[in-house]
Amino acid sequence: MSGPDISVVICVYTEDRWEDILAAVDSVRSQSRPALETLLVVDHNRALLDRLAGEFEERAGVRVLANAGPRGLSAGRNTGITASHGEVIAFLDDDAVAERDWLRRFAEGYTDPRVMAVGGRTMPVWASGRRPGWFPEEFDWVVGCTYRGLPPGRVRVRNVLGGNASFRRTAFDAAGGFATGIGRDGDRRPLGCEETELCIRLTRARPDAVLLIDDRAVIHHRVPAAREDFRYFRTRVWAEGLSKALVARSVGAARGLESERRYTTRVLPAGVARGLRDAVLGRPGGAGRAGAIVTGVLTAAAGYLVGTLGSRRGGTAFSVPEIAPGTGPGTDGTRVPAGGHRVRPAGTAISGGVAGAEEAGRE
Repeated sequence: MSGPDISVVICVYTEDRWEDILAAVDSVRSQSRPALETLLVVDHNRALLDRLAGEFEERAGVRVLANAGPRGLSAGRNTGITASHGEVIAFLDDDAVAERDWLRRFAEGYTDPRVMAVGGRTMPVWASGRRPGWFPEEFDWVVGCTYRGLPPGRVRVRNVLGGNASFRRTAFDAAGGFATGIGRDGDRRPLGCEETELCIRLTRARPDAVLLIDDRAVIHHRVPAAREDFRYFRTRVWAEGLSKALVARSVGAARGLESERRYTTRVLPAGVARGLRDAVLGRPGGAGRAGAIVTGVLTAAAGYLVGTLGSRRGGTAFSVPEIAPGTGPGTDGTRVPAGGHRVRPAGTAISGGVAGAEEAGRE
């Protein structure tokens, strides 16, 4: 089959998602364009590692390995990148399933050699069976899904969304791996933005790089009942503000917040207006959606302020690993040798970047 070979990395951390993990792997194995391999990277959970190794011991094309770095999603992804063999590495959340043409749509995007990343569309699957009436589509990123305001079709963007994304291997050669210290760490604070920081770093290291989203590359992402709660909404938005402060620290506020400025000045005011209009017309949830948008903006801004002050005081640190070539797994496929990541201080990956490089689009 023409086009690049694609390795799929699924990072996992808890046995509570056992059925979800199996469903995610099955969706990859059912692709119209087969994956070269599927790598399950287990984040410091020996019981889960052993259970998955037993489950997939005799299944060709699936490898189970332990996160070789510090605890967290970013290090898990970096372990998968280092261990993989594909020209392109795709990432799928452990509680999501991909539609049959997911990888085919990704592969089509790489016909242009300038394309360094292709993302897709992530649809929520609500535990309650339907979207909560107060939950605005403009904030679907809170539950890891595509939100209102992203452009339709196959379009150029500033950054892809990490749970449904793919990168050329050479992108990591140019920019390093996912920064540790920004993204998720199991069920702890729901931080994010590691893919945003990486994509901005990439376009500074490679000003000619093109990053795309193709909304035909679809996955369906499960939203548990706990994340339909307004308390989680506020917690996640607060954490996003903290994360954006870290991104701004790494790549500068001008690049780190350019898309967010458009989002807050155009997309969100339109969402508030729709909510208020629905409230006036007596449609359910309109006032709640408008209020949630306003609350979300204020909470994220407060988190950003706190995160900025904390980073200036040296309260939070993160690092950008280089992805060293030729450090894949041993023959048993269960580990990545020590030294697979050469860690350097945050910011060095972009120190040689081109200032004022053309904006690659919008988030």
